Amino acid sequence: MRLHRLAVTAFGPFAEPQEIDFDALSGAGIFLLHGPTGAGKTSVLDAVCYALYGSVPGPRQAPGTSLRSDHASAGTPTEVTLELTAGGRRLEITRRPEQERPKKRGTGTTKDKAQSWLREHTGEGWQALSRSHQEIGEEIEQLLGMSREQFCQVVLLPQGEFARFLRADEAARGRLLGRLFDTRRFAAVEALLGERRRAAEAKVRAGDEKVLHTAQRLAQAAGDSADLRAWPLPAHQPGDPGLAEAIRAWAAVARCAARERYEVAEYALAAVESRHAAARRAAEDECELDRLQRRHAETARRAALLAEAGPERERVRGLLDRARRGALVAPALELRGAAFAAHLAAAHAESAARAELPPPLKEAGAEQLADVEQRLREDLGALGAAQRAEQRSAEIGRERADLEREARAAEEQLQESAEWLERWEGTRAALQQRVEAAQQAATEAEHFAGRLEPARMQLNAARRRDEFAAAEERAAGELLALREDAAAARERWLKLKEARLRGIAAELAEALVAGEACTVCGSAEHPAPARPAPGHVDRAAEAAAHARFERAEQDRAAVERRLAAAREARAEAAAAAGDATTGELLALTSELSAGHAAAHAAAAGLHAAREQLARAEREHAARSADRQGAETRAAARASRREALDREQASLEAELVLLRDGAPTVAARARTLEDRVRMVSAAAASLRRAEATAARLKEADDQLADAAFKAGFDTIEAAADAVLPEYERTALQHRLDAWQAEEALLADRRGETGAAAAAALPPAAPEAAEAYAAEAAAKLRTAASSVDAARVRCEELDRLSLQAERELRALGPLREEYERVARLAGLTAGTSADNERRMRLEAYVLAARLEQVAAAATVRLLRMSGGRYTLVHSDARAGGRGRSGLGLHVVDAWTGSERDTATLSGGETFFASLALALGLADVVTDEAGGMRLDTLFIDEGFGSLDDQALDEVLDVLDSLRERDRSVGIVSHVADLRTRVQAQLEIVKQRGGSVVRHRTAAALTD
Repeated sequence: MRLHRLAVTAFGPFAEPQEIDFDALSGAGIFLLHGPTGAGKTSVLDAVCYALYGSVPGPRQAPGTSLRSDHASAGTPTEVTLELTAGGRRLEITRRPEQERPKKRGTGTTKDKAQSWLREHTGEGWQALSRSHQEIGEEIEQLLGMSREQFCQVVLLPQGEFARFLRADEAARGRLLGRLFDTRRFAAVEALLGERRRAAEAKVRAGDEKVLHTAQRLAQAAGDSADLRAWPLPAHQPGDPGLAEAIRAWAAVARCAARERYEVAEYALAAVESRHAAARRAAEDECELDRLQRRHAETARRAALLAEAGPERERVRGLLDRARRGALVAPALELRGAAFAAHLAAAHAESAARAELPPPLKEAGAEQLADVEQRLREDLGALGAAQRAEQRSAEIGRERADLEREARAAEEQLQESAEWLERWEGTRAALQQRVEAAQQAATEAEHFAGRLEPARMQLNAARRRDEFAAAEERAAGELLALREDAAAARERWLKLKEARLRGIAAELAEALVAGEACTVCGSAEHPAPARPAPGHVDRAAEAAAHARFERAEQDRAAVERRLAAAREARAEAAAAAGDATTGELLALTSELSAGHAAAHAAAAGLHAAREQLARAEREHAARSADRQGAETRAAARASRREALDREQASLEAELVLLRDGAPTVAARARTLEDRVRMVSAAAASLRRAEATAARLKEADDQLADAAFKAGFDTIEAAADAVLPEYERTALQHRLDAWQAEEALLADRRGETGAAAAAALPPAAPEAAEAYAAEAAAKLRTAASSVDAARVRCEELDRLSLQAERELRALGPLREEYERVARLAGLTAGTSADNERRMRLEAYVLAARLEQVAAAATVRLLRMSGGRYTLVHSDARAGGRGRSGLGLHVVDAWTGSERDTATLSGGETFFASLALALGLADVVTDEAGGMRLDTLFIDEGFGSLDDQALDEVLDVLDSLRERDRSVGIVSHVADLRTRVQAQLEIVKQRGGSVVRHRTAAALTD
């Protein structure tokens, strides 16, 4: 990748358009980027990163941070354009961030969305490729082979971070290397194996629980045939080998005991069954004898009762005979009663009907009444036409009333519309004013929303700054105490060590054995071995003191790391929060929130105001049209009213003659209808009375004939003999019952068994049944015991088979768990097989770190005059720490290997520079060998003396052998005389400007 040209407008400190020609600067191989503090040196690197990836490095991309220049005019858009060559293709990338601009119409501002353009130079000129942020990002990342984080570490070499990398612990190194080399897949493998181990362990535990549950069910099924307290089950742990054999042995013992009990229960059941059968036969014989004896006694008692009922039988037989003859007369009696009742009702109705007739018709016959009815019906028919005329007259009245109501309503509506139309201009102006006010409120709400979110982000950063400041203060106090504790522990350990060394002779004497050579003098005789002095310090006491000292040191180092992290986090939060206090930011946020809420509430009525204005305009048009049509409808109503008046006058003249003094034709018709109904009812009642009298006389004759034929002297005697059907049926049932009882007793007297049983002594069935019941209870108990024993045997057999199946299924699960657990422990660094306790990701990163150290050593030897060499160390950290990411420096002058944290300031700079260049080479190779023709080194040269500076510049100059150009960002004045090609950033009141300096000329 080679940079050619960078153009920025209204970006960072640059207000006016600035252009940087990297081709001109790269001709010398090394160029210097310098300028006063705050001029915008880092902003040049930010612009390169923003053009490539759409964001700037590190904390400068914090939420709420704007890329736009505060010096730029409102109408100048913020824009960055970068021309580069990558993957053999010459590309141009242009990006504009999201930004506010003045509205083209009206006042206020509007927000433009972020935009991106990608073009490629071909033989035909520049050709547009894409305007999609996502497509451009994917294309650039694929061509460069690096993410934004890798680009910032490899191309924009941040010396401060690599200096921290030299002094960092292994965990911090692992995080940085993990981001650069993307070892997330190895961490994912560790996590996957951990998940599989937990899943396999859960399966084994579930299998063990299932087997133990089956074993508990075996214990429940065995009952008291086994002693659970002696059950030799091992502890419930995954992979326990003794669980299966213990369950199999116990199940076999339980099954044998259950079968023995089953056989004993079967023998007992056979004995009880024979005793129960004998008792059951004896009870049945006694019950049969008792039945025959009671049957004989019952027969004698019922024969005596039948003899006593003889006179009653004769009386019932006579009553039943008279009732049968009376039943022959009953139909005639019923017919005569019905005829009499009908005649009586008809006579009463005739009297009532004649009472309602007028005096001339009270004695009239049926024919005369029929003639009067006919005349009245003729008069009633003549009134039909008159009723229709009267109805039409009423309808005309209603129509006139409707016309009057319509006229009044139309007049009121016309007056209301006229008043409304007079107010129209004022109404329309008020509604238009509401719409404009709501639109203005919507604009204000957008403005407040654009300021509110950055203010909230800045407030959150200020709160984090305060929290980290408090945490820093607490960590500082804790660190002071821990430093004192560590110093006291070290002093205690050194005192004990010194005391032990003073008495080491006694400790060596304790290991002497008679006849064996002394390890100090070689003599086999030990005439006067030393004895421990009072207060002697042994190895255990010294080791305990040393362990306490190491723990204190570890606690101190942990607090120092926490303090450094708190300071770094506070600095980042402070950079994002700015100089304002939390209270000021909180007040600003509250003020913006209140303003935004008020504006949003006012803007919420915009749609309703527009709808109300539209409805008012539609109503104005409708009222105007209604006012024109109202006059036409009023004229039509007047004409219709005159025609109805003429028609009603004609109809009323005809109706006066037909009403005959009645108020209405309907009243006259009701009078005639009442007279017709009265005459018709009287004639009908007269005819019914004559017909019922004839039927009554005929019924009397038929009744007399029926009584004579049935053998009765009078009608009254026949009536007394008649009985209801239910009484006759009851008398017949009594006679039938006596006859059936007589036949039954005759059959029983012929039985010989009952008479023979009566001659025997009385039976005792209760005692026999009690003995049989007792035998049956014993039989049920024995049968239950057999069933329980059989069910227990079957259940134990079934559960034993189930337990065996579960144990067999558990075997592969245990094997899988052991295999996965070994792999998971090995990759996680917790297994005993992993001697250095290295995680898989740390193992991969250790290999990368070894490559980085080798690549860095090539340049470090030149910069240090052959003195220093960087080496990777996989030694384990103290205590329980892990190993794999140690980094040491070998001093050729002393031949010693020491930690990189012991380097001086200048040594740390060129060691970190060598490490950064080596890391760039390794990451480049990791990314597929992408050529990086342009590099930037940010600060750090001020800590070097002249000789070291020359050596560093020689190393940087050697990068040209790989056709690279290196940009140095520095304040060091001496570099301006050593580096010919320069890019100067000049800070001015209206915004910074860029100047190119070469050995030949100076251009603005």
